Amino acid sequence: MLLFLGSKTVQAASQSGSDDLNKEASYNLIKRVLPAYADHFVVEYAAKENDKDVFELESKGDKIILRGNNGISVASALNYWLKNLAHCDISWNGTNLAIPSPFPTVPQKVHKVTPHEYRYYFNVCTFTYTATWWDWDRWQWEIDFMAMNGVNMPLSFTGQEALWDRVYRSMGFGDKDMDAFFTGPAYFMWFWAGNIDGLNGPLPQSWMKSHEELEKKILARERELGMKPILAAFSGHVPPTFKEKFPNAKVDKVSWEGRFADAYVLDPNDPLFQEIGDRYMKEQDKAFGNTDHLYGADTFNEMFLPHEDSAYVRNIGTAVYKAMAKVDPKATWILQGWTFWDKRDFWKPERVKNYLNDVPDDKLIILDLFADQQPIWTKTDAFYGKKWIWCMLHNFGGKNVMFGNMDYIAKEPAEMVHDNNRGKLSGIGLTPEGIEQNPVMYSLMLHHAWNDQPVNVPQWLNNYAYSRYGKKDVHTEKAWQILHKTVYSQEGSYESIISGRPTFNKSTDWASTEIDYNPAKLINAWNELITPAATLKNNDCYQYDLVSIGRQVMANYATVLQQQFAADFKRHDKAAFKKHTAAFMQLIDDMDALMATRKDFLLGKWLNDAKAWGTTPQEKKLYEMNARDLITLWGGKDAVLHDYGTKQWAGLFKGFYKKRWEFFINDANSSLNTGKKFNQHAFNTKVKAWEWQWVNSNEEYADKPQGDPVALSIAMHKKYAALIAKQYKNNPKLISQK
Repeated sequence: MLLFLGSKTVQAASQSGSDDLNKEASYNLIKRVLPAYADHFVVEYAAKENDKDVFELESKGDKIILRGNNGISVASALNYWLKNLAHCDISWNGTNLAIPSPFPTVPQKVHKVTPHEYRYYFNVCTFTYTATWWDWDRWQWEIDFMAMNGVNMPLSFTGQEALWDRVYRSMGFGDKDMDAFFTGPAYFMWFWAGNIDGLNGPLPQSWMKSHEELEKKILARERELGMKPILAAFSGHVPPTFKEKFPNAKVDKVSWEGRFADAYVLDPNDPLFQEIGDRYMKEQDKAFGNTDHLYGADTFNEMFLPHEDSAYVRNIGTAVYKAMAKVDPKATWILQGWTFWDKRDFWKPERVKNYLNDVPDDKLIILDLFADQQPIWTKTDAFYGKKWIWCMLHNFGGKNVMFGNMDYIAKEPAEMVHDNNRGKLSGIGLTPEGIEQNPVMYSLMLHHAWNDQPVNVPQWLNNYAYSRYGKKDVHTEKAWQILHKTVYSQEGSYESIISGRPTFNKSTDWASTEIDYNPAKLINAWNELITPAATLKNNDCYQYDLVSIGRQVMANYATVLQQQFAADFKRHDKAAFKKHTAAFMQLIDDMDALMATRKDFLLGKWLNDAKAWGTTPQEKKLYEMNARDLITLWGGKDAVLHDYGTKQWAGLFKGFYKKRWEFFINDANSSLNTGKKFNQHAFNTKVKAWEWQWVNSNEEYADKPQGDPVALSIAMHKKYAALIAKQYKNNPKLISQK
């Protein structure tokens, strides 16, 4: 068979199974990634080994041969060449595609077989904390990124609202019912999981139509590259007016931690459970197809069950699976194991076993979602014979501080492959609540997609720095070795006090400033990375990393200043309080200016991407409100999740965090001047009203970078590095370290 691609004629492979490789799709990916060099590559077929994906890489004449059994394998071969031979890097935060001259060849044939049947990607939360406003161009980039990193099982939940709308309207529900049901776009994860109804809606029909079409593009691209995307299925969540339409239905109220109004779930034994599941699956098959037979449905996410008897627990699991399998007998249920950890006092091993028991072993795959810190497989005999996937969650709320446990991620996914107690371990997965942060942690984790041996972290980091910056440099290598032993030596996430609701305490509910390393040592990484600025200043990856490290040093220092002026206030030292609060506020301005130099740290882009989906002024206002709310208050004025989804972004620092701190410092000054006790509760009440006003406002923020990231980094380093180091040296008790 001959494949014609423009002026190129390619001899297609004749081996059995070669139809799994869509060569045209592979060539198109190469053209998107390396348009100027696409004609240097030839795509060929390579058969699976032991039913596992394979890629090969070698040189023939002046061509680079990329072989694989599907588009993912071919893209992974390309990525291997980029990282290891061309010394390039593609990431969310910075891309280096400066191909060396002469064009790098492959000195010796490379042959890789993945140890994993599945390489899973996405958390349901990722669709909200990061991808809410993505258009097709952004999705296209992400799918290429997935393919190049070996992902073959992506969650694909975009566009399902249009389907649910048709299902429930076919059952007699109208506009009022649907408006009370659908949340705004920034809250779909919790709508899908049955936590909340109607928050920050109503959802416009234009959104449903546009995102149904977007999902068709997403699925087509994922499938042509050989991925098996996971679609949605029915988990029991029904509209709040369900009993009005079906008074005899068995419907229970459920509460998400008492944070929001009750939602409603249909009893698994009610005949309508299977009817709704059947209607949705048929509607989805018409719209998106069911060629991959993978479906995600999560029950009682972060909620207690309305009934705790063993029959109810078992019936829920059985009903969810049957609602898939009736329409698609080949259906496999993909279940997030988060609930087993979140409500671990309820989900004892025997209860988990009971819940899973009636689902056939080969029709269920469990994501051990938080295995990087809180594995469930060790407590459930590897999920009692079901297939399961070891996952790295890492990120909560889309926070973009620098953190991670590099040593653990370097070894655990590889060691799991050889663990005698692994049961039916079937793959690895990335399940962050938000992405576009800490690219090094995800590059390290994705290394395991094609390898089954632990990583030598120092050696790997030297190669990582080489690929990021396109050249070897002793200073960048030293910087990354320091980062390894500081920000990337800890498990938990943390924040800067700047982004917490103002207080004299060191931490707030959702902004813990406690860190597991000595922040004084992080300054040394900043010193090292800034040294080769003259030669690396035009490198995109270098710019991001330099800004990110400077930002982190300054963010850590904010807690020192805050604790200094807290102590000043306690002893009524007005002069010192004025000095340290002024330094604190200047730090916020300086951090905002530094972050403004990079596209990765812009509030304006997030807001304008949201508004771009609106087809009317009202829709634009709704989407902007959703975008503002999620990253600040999260819910309404009195939401308990305020600051959970916080970001360190330019615009957010000066436009939101700084304003709150101004109010706080003014009130504290008034207290010092009048002698009246500072009232934190009264302040919180006042600032909540202002926060809610900000959420509903529409002032503009820059959506394009401003200033030179390297020049401003040098200026900030000159201003702060020695000053902060001196503070830590002279006042070791001020170091925010566990």
